[in-house]
Amino acid sequence: MPNIILFDNEVRDRLLPLTFTRPVGELRMGILTIREKWERWMDAPVSYITQDYLAERFEIEYGKDNYIINGSVLPSPQLVRLIKQMDYNEAYLRGEELIVAKLDEEQISRLISDDDISELNGFDLEGTEYLKIDYLWDIYRHNQQAIAEDFELLTKGRKSAPLSASNRVVGDPAQIFLEEGANVECATLNTVDGPIYFGKDSLVMEGCMIRGGFSLGEGGILKMGAKVYRGTTLGPGCKGGGEINNVVMLANSNKSHEGYLGNAVLGEWCNIGADTNASNLKNNYDEVRVWSYEEERFVKTGQQFCGLFMGDHSKTGISTMLNTGTVIGVCANVFGEGFPRTFIPSFAWGGKQGFQTYRSDKAFETMDRVMERRGHTLSVQERLILLRVFEDTRQYRKWEKED
Repeated sequence: MPNIILFDNEVRDRLLPLTFTRPVGELRMGILTIREKWERWMDAPVSYITQDYLAERFEIEYGKDNYIINGSVLPSPQLVRLIKQMDYNEAYLRGEELIVAKLDEEQISRLISDDDISELNGFDLEGTEYLKIDYLWDIYRHNQQAIAEDFELLTKGRKSAPLSASNRVVGDPAQIFLEEGANVECATLNTVDGPIYFGKDSLVMEGCMIRGGFSLGEGGILKMGAKVYRGTTLGPGCKGGGEINNVVMLANSNKSHEGYLGNAVLGEWCNIGADTNASNLKNNYDEVRVWSYEEERFVKTGQQFCGLFMGDHSKTGISTMLNTGTVIGVCANVFGEGFPRTFIPSFAWGGKQGFQTYRSDKAFETMDRVMERRGHTLSVQERLILLRVFEDTRQYRKWEKED
């Protein structure tokens, strides 16, 4: 059995703050994470070449047969077919960017120690179709297609659990799939534009209106009367309510109440307070600019619709207002009246009136309470990762220098 090794490259810096706490391959797009997709397509275990401070939690495993694959690349039938035909020391490239290489044990050991791929026989992948995440907004932009691809992968040859007759279906009922234990009652389900997937033990309460593509992960909940538009993924353990449009939540995050969230990506253990509204369109309909950690400035996205990007364990208070293209780091707590700045650093506490540092010990106390409610605990490895993020992002908390 081959080893699949997903590696981070410079794209990782463009995907911060989500990749402060995980390799690129742990991002979710569609129904599955990138890692889960490769595991299913290649029928092989997946490990990582990632940042040093993440490596203890996300280890590398390799042996005789190894495929190292760009962690920002999603598998496709055409790409997987090409990969399975590769010989040792061959590589596929997109321009100068490495997409995949096949290496034996000695070659991969040399790659890890020297970071040198110059001796590989490279072939350009021009004309090969596959999805790839290059920027944060690619996650929601391509999510509709990714849901459709994952739906086919997960449901092919399988029979859905029964759908209650209390629901109203618009479109093809075959494009709705319920895993074991999924409970959907009195909802309107529209599959005209894409499939709808309900994970194991998920719950859709009465009055929900859902347009596919849509995915609700294992144990996820849609609250009563939720309005969900196409291209939306709520990962395992997530809760959704109010109005949600083309949003990806990685796992265990909540947007349970009224308020609008569109064209957005949230990490894990985030919470959007009741009646929080996040703009995804500028009043003048102009192109949205967002904060780039890679360039350390605001950059153009090429997008007219662009809402919120939020790192793990961050939260907004009740009735928070967020401007178009807001980027919130890891472990931030945002609250108060008025619009705060559109770049909020990790471990920030406050709002429009100003911020102070959210002390790591206080942040950990809250995390412990939040995770305990769902039967999870914050591991030592996770704490060390978050402490590293605290130190690495200190430069963005300008008020610390002012103090």
